[in-house]
Amino acid sequence: MSLIDFPGLDAFLQWVGHGLLNLAWWQVLLVTLALTHVTIASVTIYLHRHSAHRALDLHPVVSHFFRFWLWMTTGMVTREWTAIHRKHHAKCEREGDPHSPVIFGIRKVFWQGAELYRQEARNQETLERYGHNTPNDWIERHLYTRHSALGVSIMLILDVLLFGALGLAVWAVQMVWIPLTAAGIINGIGHYWGYRNFEATDASTNISPWGILIGGEELHNNHHTYPTAAKLSVKPYEFDIGWAYIRTLQALGLAHVKKTPPRLAYGLARPVADEKTLEALIAHRYEVMASYARQLRSAVGQEASRFKGQAGVLKAASRWLHRDADKVPAEVLPQLALARQASPVLDKMVRMREELRQIWLNTSLSREQLAADLQAWCKRAEDSGIAALRDFSLKLRSVHHRAA
Repeated sequence: MSLIDFPGLDAFLQWVGHGLLNLAWWQVLLVTLALTHVTIASVTIYLHRHSAHRALDLHPVVSHFFRFWLWMTTGMVTREWTAIHRKHHAKCEREGDPHSPVIFGIRKVFWQGAELYRQEARNQETLERYGHNTPNDWIERHLYTRHSALGVSIMLILDVLLFGALGLAVWAVQMVWIPLTAAGIINGIGHYWGYRNFEATDASTNISPWGILIGGEELHNNHHTYPTAAKLSVKPYEFDIGWAYIRTLQALGLAHVKKTPPRLAYGLARPVADEKTLEALIAHRYEVMASYARQLRSAVGQEASRFKGQAGVLKAASRWLHRDADKVPAEVLPQLALARQASPVLDKMVRMREELRQIWLNTSLSREQLAADLQAWCKRAEDSGIAALRDFSLKLRSVHHRAA
């Protein structure tokens, strides 16, 4: 009997090529994308919004499904991920931040973010200090944590059984998906490039207004501004698919949302800035300062003629003048000093930005005194002769605070 005539050889070769499901390559691709999307949803809903920030409660069945799925597809341990992420917020872009591109550089965080995660996961001090209120039941202690590599090994076997030789590629994509998207793109690009709705104290950015591929985590600047909010989108043009899933779970009685982002509304401008204005300013200070940043960048453009032959100074001014002084790289400070020296308008706007910021930082003053300081600030802005300052002050007097 020749090898060609061996009983069952055709069936075996077909299984090797297509697996038990016998899918075409494009069908395998669609299934792979679906599987990785479930993993992303598990990270953003369970690990991030539920476990790390307690922005929502999940039904035990849903919570355990996510734990099981992450064990199978990533090998990540809830306590480790939660502790590392909480430490990131506590130490954001300062010494001790586990994965800041400001500390380690964008290339290292993007390409070696998973290694930075593994390194921090071995830090028992981090786990003890930040890993509280995470699962510690029998299955967590004896299976998910003790045998964290077993799940991904089982996943490899299942992928090969279901998809044949292509299952190896499916498994490889599953294994690289979170290190690339969460460790690389969110922790790296999300603190390096993108747009900002809020002038938060860190360098967080929104990578895209449509949070779909990474479950809504693309809206990283929004998250760093309101870290305990279950919803990451804040603008009408933004979309957070993770929030859509949470709303579905809530409608089914499987989730309970604790907090969403507060809303800043605009109405008629008050005759003078008062305590209501102060309340809105403090509650929405990062959004208000983002508005100020836009005015300052616009002023830089209008003052561009003062920097002829000084392209580096103009570029530095546009990128850094609206940021807090302690967040500006030391090598850029001389260029910003030249920009302020060349333009009295920019110098005035930078000084008044810091004065405005001090209003909510000065916690030793009474509410009445702070309101009086804000009123005086608005008057100086409107009497400054600088259109950008006048327009900003008028807009500031029209803000209204709406709770989440």
